[in-house]
Amino acid sequence: MKILLALLWKLSKLVSILLFCTLFFIVLSAKASGGEPTILGHQLKVVLSGSMEPTFMTGSIILMEKTTPSSAFKKNDVITFRSEDILITHRIIDIKDVNGKEIYQTKGDNNNAPDPVYVTEDQIVGKYADLTVPYIGFLVNLASTKEGSTFLLVVPGILLVASAGLSIVRALREFEKAKTA
Repeated sequence: MKILLALLWKLSKLVSILLFCTLFFIVLSAKASGGEPTILGHQLKVVLSGSMEPTFMTGSIILMEKTTPSSAFKKNDVITFRSEDILITHRIIDIKDVNGKEIYQTKGDNNNAPDPVYVTEDQIVGKYADLTVPYIGFLVNLASTKEGSTFLLVVPGILLVASAGLSIVRALREFEKAKTA
């Protein structure tokens, strides 16, 4: 039992460090680029509303492949597009050809009606790349605020110092036991 608890403690420290490093990378990447972090032509987007539930739950992170002018889209593709300076992620439900250019009718999976305005190719910034991580988006949103990024840097630091302190105390106790025996 003692060995299992020690393994769980080490595993929790490893997971915490990995999570901290991942969030640190995301925040640093976003700050450096002045926008959203891009990794190998993909961007992480946080789902902020329930319009695409149950496909994407609010607070999830989704991976979007950045699009190029030569990107092709088809019915049922999930795209992220810019509309009035906000990003929206919805599903393509219809494609029309207008004067040799394709326009896309979109709809959130949880919405009752299609979006009122068609989307043009130049508005599309990404296409869903089949990766969703639930609930982590809440942490990413927190990390992107000044207070949140400070919190996410300070708290793990305090926990690491406390963990190191505990390790030193344990080592000293073991040393004292060995010395008296």
